[in-house]
Amino acid sequence: MKNLMIVLLMILMSSWNNAILDQKTITGTVYSGTDGKPLQGVLVSVKEASIQTKTDGSGLYKIRVPENRNVLVYSLKTYLTKEIKINGRQLIDAYLSPVPEIKDPEIAHRKHDRGKLIKGTMPAVMEAEMSYDMAYSGNYNHSEVQIPVHNTEEYNSINENIFHSPARNPLSTFSIDVDAASYSNIRRFINASQMPPKDAVRIEEMINYFDYDYPQPEGQDPFSVNTEVAVCPWDTDHYLVHIGLQGKNIATENLPPSNLVFLLDVSGSMNQANKLPLLKSAFKLLVDKLRPEDKVSIVVYAGAAGLVLPPTPGNQKETIIAALDRLQAGGSTAGGQGIKLAYKTARQNYLPEGNNRVILATDGDFNVGESSNAGMERLIEEERKSGVFLTVLGFGMGNYKDSKMEILADKGNGNYAYIDNILEAKKVFVNEFGGTLFTIAKDVKIQVEFNPNVVQAYRLIGYENRKLRDEDFNNDKKDAGELGSGHTVTALYEIIPVGVEDQYTGSIDLLKYQDNGTDKKRNYGHEMMTVKLRYKRPDGNISKLISNIVKNKVTESENTSDNFRFSASVAGFGMILRDSEFKGSTDWKKVIQWAESAKGKDKNGYRAEFIRLIESARLISNS
Repeated sequence: MKNLMIVLLMILMSSWNNAILDQKTITGTVYSGTDGKPLQGVLVSVKEASIQTKTDGSGLYKIRVPENRNVLVYSLKTYLTKEIKINGRQLIDAYLSPVPEIKDPEIAHRKHDRGKLIKGTMPAVMEAEMSYDMAYSGNYNHSEVQIPVHNTEEYNSINENIFHSPARNPLSTFSIDVDAASYSNIRRFINASQMPPKDAVRIEEMINYFDYDYPQPEGQDPFSVNTEVAVCPWDTDHYLVHIGLQGKNIATENLPPSNLVFLLDVSGSMNQANKLPLLKSAFKLLVDKLRPEDKVSIVVYAGAAGLVLPPTPGNQKETIIAALDRLQAGGSTAGGQGIKLAYKTARQNYLPEGNNRVILATDGDFNVGESSNAGMERLIEEERKSGVFLTVLGFGMGNYKDSKMEILADKGNGNYAYIDNILEAKKVFVNEFGGTLFTIAKDVKIQVEFNPNVVQAYRLIGYENRKLRDEDFNNDKKDAGELGSGHTVTALYEIIPVGVEDQYTGSIDLLKYQDNGTDKKRNYGHEMMTVKLRYKRPDGNISKLISNIVKNKVTESENTSDNFRFSASVAGFGMILRDSEFKGSTDWKKVIQWAESAKGKDKNGYRAEFIRLIESARLISNS
């Protein structure tokens, strides 16, 4: 009998241990879907299981879920109950919509026998009443009826680049782009269990979010130029050309002194946890990096603009941080006034041999004074003539104006990042301190000439909003992108070689008066293309030309560099998110495989995070 009891006890303990082990831990944050504020006291429970927890004061929760359960339920009084499928994820953020206000007294006060009413057969007023009561009682299924959340986010439309024939369009010209806002912004959507809008997906910004292992420049030029050609991973009949620039790394102690103006949006729309409080924490990271020779001014704007901190040396960190801590949000958004005052302050403290820069932090929701995209473009183009550079940092969601932020950065000799969490702030202000704040080359343009005897058609992947006219390449008055210390810039071209079926460009008759590539003495068969670059020194007005020949030598996919495979993976991910007609055989599994094979050293874990992001997007798309 004693032995039997021991056996039964061992069986029970084994079952209990297996039950503990056969669980997954889910963490996340619950926000209000109307203003993005974290919600405290939300009941988070496992559907069809007696397991539950509540969110803390920061909206955070942690819950252990049995492997045989796949749905979490979020409920809070006055908010609509929401169910979310887990689908293998470990991080799940939720956004709850408030119960709609029912103003009709007939709906609010009439009583009905709910059991006798069948939805779809009752008067509309009674259906509305039932929906209201069900939502309040917690019996509402969020997946059945969606209450629209007020969302005024704005993105510039993107018309994806198509294939061109070099016989008709031998040149491709564009400005470099070191912005990385698109990647962190789509990460914000995916971490909130949503697929991003197509126009939020700018593939070049996704690619350039990551560093690549290019060699440092050896000559007088401030960057090296690197090219690689291999079989295209999503269409093995095509080639993929990888062009990479590596900006010269300058040690922090050797960087010139900085004249920085923090231009901070403190309007009412910034009164959310992921806006002004995150903004303050982010700028404190930057303040910690400042040196005694650096100086900081702070300009704020709401209904009007004002100087809240005069130029202050970088070693007076407590004074600068105290000024940040005193900031509070409220009022309308006079962004145009703020920009003018910030540039005026920067000009008054201009350092001829230093780094002069305005750092704008906002959700972009300007609504007082000059606020149209065209108006802001004219304003910033005029201000950039002062020699002051611009960094644009985006915060928040719901009313986020990405279109306006992108214009400001593009036209203001600047760069643009989106700060969705404090780790992204650390990446921008600490890990990439030099690249974010110190320009080593401005107005950097790329022009590629394709050999029609080798290339039947070509397509630039991304850079839709950065394309230039061919004649702009030699025009030193034409603005282009800036390159920071240590920054890398990567661009990809998909090539259809001569002799391969071209289903994209169509055909035309041979031109009578043009060179049709029939002169075999000059067909340059060993050359695929020529890559030319122009750039100016940060304080210069005359550009310098660099020219590189890309040979007609194609590497097999398995022999490509980590740089090549990883950038191809990011491009493939972007094409899936955009549902591109050019994605070929690209799918979730393949982009994960390409990324995993090219993770490399990954010191800061950004590439590993990217792989997890792809998997999360895959699960969301299949849910």
